[in-house]
Amino acid sequence: MRAPSGSRKGHSRETHSGRPGAGRPGNRRGPSSRPSRPASSHQEFAPPVSTTPGLPPVSSFSELDLPERLLEVLQRQGLTSPSAIQAETLPNSLAGRDVLGRSQTGSGKTLAFGLPLLTRLEGRTAQPGSPLALVLAPTRELAQQVTEALTPYARSVRARVTTVVGGMSLSRQAQSLRRGTELVVATPGRLRDLVERGDCRLDQVGTTVLDEADQMTDMGFMPQVTAILQQIPSDGQRMLFSATLDRNVDTLVRRFLHDPVVHSVDPSEGAVSTMEHHIFHVTPAEKRDTVTHIAARDGQVLMFLDTKRAVDSMAKHLLANGVRAAILHGGRSQPQRTRTLQQFKDGTVTALIATNVAARGIHVDGLDLVVNIDPPADHKDYLHRGGRTARAGASGNVVTLVLPHERRGMVRMMDHARIDAHTVRVSAEDPELARVTGARTPTGIPATLPAEPRERTRSFGAPTRGRRRPRR
Repeated sequence: MRAPSGSRKGHSRETHSGRPGAGRPGNRRGPSSRPSRPASSHQEFAPPVSTTPGLPPVSSFSELDLPERLLEVLQRQGLTSPSAIQAETLPNSLAGRDVLGRSQTGSGKTLAFGLPLLTRLEGRTAQPGSPLALVLAPTRELAQQVTEALTPYARSVRARVTTVVGGMSLSRQAQSLRRGTELVVATPGRLRDLVERGDCRLDQVGTTVLDEADQMTDMGFMPQVTAILQQIPSDGQRMLFSATLDRNVDTLVRRFLHDPVVHSVDPSEGAVSTMEHHIFHVTPAEKRDTVTHIAARDGQVLMFLDTKRAVDSMAKHLLANGVRAAILHGGRSQPQRTRTLQQFKDGTVTALIATNVAARGIHVDGLDLVVNIDPPADHKDYLHRGGRTARAGASGNVVTLVLPHERRGMVRMMDHARIDAHTVRVSAEDPELARVTGARTPTGIPATLPAEPRERTRSFGAPTRGRRRPRR
């Protein structure tokens, strides 16, 4: 089906520090337990130049050497022509080449790495505790979205998929691995836990994917990712996909990818052509009312704030004013987060109030508005927040509310992202606000959501302590 990748030549000098950029000439710092954002995090690195020419792109999935079963699923999903990133990378990844791919959010990166990965798994059976392929993702939401997207295709080639993320039962994930699974989709921390417990071995992994590697390094996962990759055979295939690539992932690329084919189908920065960007200047006194009017729109909206406390406070305020609002942040358990996302997707929740945990890995069909109540910290966060709308060619608006003291920083951020935004002064009752966002006066009648089921509190995999009460 595909030519096996050959043995690898020596990699660049090894590093043992968890700090992005460690191990480069002039950097002799030792390991650090604290994740760090280097000063160069916003600068793009020069990707390695492949010494072997890549294969030309294709215009149809039928041109590819894909298993018939995968082609049938693509047809059932209504997919006949690959997206730009798929057309560029699939010929090379199916041939066994390492791939470094960059493309905007919602452009089909999951199938770009999923189809060649599953092609390689067709007809193979994993031994207990020894998966054959691995996808690493920075967040639980993104890992679960990858699993959801690939499951129909995996079933067609009889490949079992296990999701390994924090916030869910460790013992159940270990049991699933021990039963045998061909593909593991994981966050780095939880996978390391299972490897250290002896529940998962990585010596049989032949295909490894790093999805959104830049965020993994930004979040301080470099030590875990490096430790995982060190345990995977070096002659396997490696694919790295992201919407942005900067110097934070330079170490991973140069150390673990062998002669990669580099594909960048979009500008490294900048907006999706179907996405409109708006900067609305507001005063502190008007900001909450403006948010409330936007959230009361006839349609769904995803809103971002910086902190969990601010998210909780805003959602409580919106519910009291008649908006079916729900929260999504790291303080929620994984079942709660999964349930909230499902409610947002099915329309039970109309306003999802979130921290950056929702900036990547959330896909909601038809979402046409993202609002930055608090401006993001940098241009990468801006691009990924905005990437929740205008997906797969659809249109959408990204609105950022900016206070007077935030204006200068916002101008610098938009310049860095190479985005021309429509900037205007607004208030809650402003016609321009209503035109762009559909804002309207809230009902003021408190809204309610279905009660959450009570969660069973238990220590994952740990024995119950204390004396059990006798049954009555």
